Amino acid sequence: MTTGHVYIATSLDGFVAREDHTLDWLMKQPTEGEDYGYDAFIDSVDGLVMGRGSYETVLSFDKWLYTKPVLVMSTSLSKADIPDELKGKVEITSETDPAKVMRGLHEKGWKRVYVDGGRLVQSFMRAGLVDDITLTLIPVLIGRGIRLFGDIEQDIDLKLLSSQSYGSGLVMNRYKVVKP
Repeated sequence: MTTGHVYIATSLDGFVAREDHTLDWLMKQPTEGEDYGYDAFIDSVDGLVMGRGSYETVLSFDKWLYTKPVLVMSTSLSKADIPDELKGKVEITSETDPAKVMRGLHEKGWKRVYVDGGRLVQSFMRAGLVDDITLTLIPVLIGRGIRLFGDIEQDIDLKLLSSQSYGSGLVMNRYKVVKP
């Protein structure tokens, strides 16, 4: 079966974006020329699954960030919402069940999927479809926004695989999701 993998940053108070999905607080962080392992991570996946909010946020950037195929889960977007320059790179599905999406990606030959976007990560976590999480803590408090982890019905145990701090103040933690 295709496995889900999360690589995401949050503010120190646990938000992945502001309530309006903006990432201004994240974009102003110094990177000191460091990619924080992103290139190796993206090389390890076959493609990305993201929600509408993340997709629309990324569309607002100066350039498209991804070289891998992107599947957007949305009940409000359609193929007509894909800009011409992204046709063949982005696909939209109205499927709302993460397990069905993963089965479909498995049938396409995908083995590892980058799951991106706060609410989408939550739904994949609740469905037990995330194998590991790379979580970078950004040294800023934004007070309100979209939480990475919302309500869950039962504990989800995590095993810390590694932790690394950077001179910029960012702290990256890698966790394995412990399956029951």
